[in-house]
Amino acid sequence: MSLLTMITTMAEGLGKTCAIFFLTLLFSLPLGMLVALLRMSKNRIVSSVTRFVITVLRGTPLMLQLLAVTYGPYYLFGFSVSRNKLIPVVIAFSINYAAYFAEIYRGGIESIPAGQYEAAAVLGYTRFQTFLRIVLPQVVKRIMPSVTNEVVTLVKDTSIAFTVSYQEMFTIGKQIANSQTSFTPFLIAGVFYYVFNLIVDRVMGRIEKSMDYYK
Repeated sequence: MSLLTMITTMAEGLGKTCAIFFLTLLFSLPLGMLVALLRMSKNRIVSSVTRFVITVLRGTPLMLQLLAVTYGPYYLFGFSVSRNKLIPVVIAFSINYAAYFAEIYRGGIESIPAGQYEAAAVLGYTRFQTFLRIVLPQVVKRIMPSVTNEVVTLVKDTSIAFTVSYQEMFTIGKQIANSQTSFTPFLIAGVFYYVFNLIVDRVMGRIEKSMDYYK
């Protein structure tokens, strides 16, 4: 197999890699905020349960969670969710990354001085208006470096989907490498991931730079 053929074949799997990446961000970013708010709840039961769930998701391998979501329902309840492998892959990735984003959000929210809440209350703002108009914009600015780091990690973690035989780029590269007895497909995959991450880093950098008005 020629180098061009390898690149073309693996490029077909790049679309599925992108699907995992964008769908995970689409669901995990807002879900992470919800989890963060539950984690900060004044209700001790809600806060404790949420904290426990976060520790489980952050303390166990993403690969194990992926296998559990893909094959667990069949072994536990007798039905399969793995006909379309993208669905369990996105569910597992979204839940896992929501836990990490939740802690990033929580750190950003708790870094806002209490005086800002008090000043907003004096001005007649409700708690929701205070959070949406005053706190959230500052939180987004402060957490951007940490969020960027997680997004870059997500690009590389998409390769874990090979464990459930989802035909994304790395899986295709691995198949070609095995059939051709060549390390070249892995090098091609490395270049793909590097370029993908370079684009992500530039985009996130532009977004962070656009928030310089908070300085």
